[in-house]
Amino acid sequence: METQPLRVPAASVRGGIPAFEVMRVIDAVVARRALGLPIFDLSAGQPSTPAPATVRAAAAQAIDADRLGYTNALGIPPLRAAIARHYRHTDSLEVAAGSVAVTTGSSGGFLLAFLAAFDPGDTVVMARPGYPAYRNMLAALGCTVVELPCGPETRFQPTVAQLDALPAAPQGIVLASPANPTGTMVAPGELAAITAWCDRNGVRVVSDEIYHGITYGEPAVSSWRFSRSAIVVNSFSKYFSMTGWRAGWLLVPDELLDSVDRLAGNFTICPPALSQVAAVAAFDAYDELDANVQRYKHNRDLLLRRLPTVGLDRLAPADGAFYIYADVARWTDDSLGFAARLLAETGVAVAPGVDFDPVEGGHFIRMCFAGDTAEIDRAVDLLGEWLPR
Repeated sequence: METQPLRVPAASVRGGIPAFEVMRVIDAVVARRALGLPIFDLSAGQPSTPAPATVRAAAAQAIDADRLGYTNALGIPPLRAAIARHYRHTDSLEVAAGSVAVTTGSSGGFLLAFLAAFDPGDTVVMARPGYPAYRNMLAALGCTVVELPCGPETRFQPTVAQLDALPAAPQGIVLASPANPTGTMVAPGELAAITAWCDRNGVRVVSDEIYHGITYGEPAVSSWRFSRSAIVVNSFSKYFSMTGWRAGWLLVPDELLDSVDRLAGNFTICPPALSQVAAVAAFDAYDELDANVQRYKHNRDLLLRRLPTVGLDRLAPADGAFYIYADVARWTDDSLGFAARLLAETGVAVAPGVDFDPVEGGHFIRMCFAGDTAEIDRAVDLLGEWLPR
């Protein structure tokens, strides 16, 4: 009897979304380190400091004393209450603990927000350049993504004029302030105008505020100051220096709370219990965390001063976060190959701009300045020696 060949099902279309290229850079960094080769890592968008001492102590105590079983789908009540108090401390905003949903990092928060707010076929607008996971996650969920080209003339942020120019109002918009990769912020007046435009036109705002707390002039302003129909996404990863703990949160409009609760219970059951218990103690560490921000500011000022001396003088204004987004069009229109050669030949790791901008990103790179100051300084030396003059 003749054996029939196996018919293996193909991968889903949604599984074919573009790769997040910086993760491949990180893989190359790990491989290079394993070989004992020098690394000057400006690629990964994360603090180089550990979680605050209060968090680590709380985690150690919880491991010894707590069962650490399943929790409420939207997070343990003490953490939801602590996050609500955080908004009174930082933004003078009154937020009810019941409006807070704890999530598995901001990535889990975006997934819940997009699922709760949008249906397949809905149009969602975002800035270009912008964080690629917005675009790719929305595409995987069947949404149509419209990218607004945002350059130096708008400080790399969308404007009401751009929204007015759209042929039809979208179902949603993703705002990021401070933004990844540019570090730019939406000014409070413009944020008020954008959220008002969205409320008038029935457009849901998803506001990425994960870099709040890391600013170098005026503090960032939450979208909830202007509109309680916005979904706010925040995280313990950046300001709180807890990337690997995978803990974040949403501020959820009343009409979406039940949907977010249902989705969270089905998708993840609950966020990581240990991280939740430990994160309550993060709000006792403002002094330690603000000292981290002062170090970021020192590193930012170093790069803004030194990069023009090696030829990199077209830089996005880094109002917040911990990134420099640099135009390297003098040398390349292939930032992916440029970053690979730079790493292989010097040990300096940067993120290619194609991650953040599929149209113009070939001549941009992103450099993270959350690391060691001496390492960043040496990376600029090596970059200057490597770049053709």
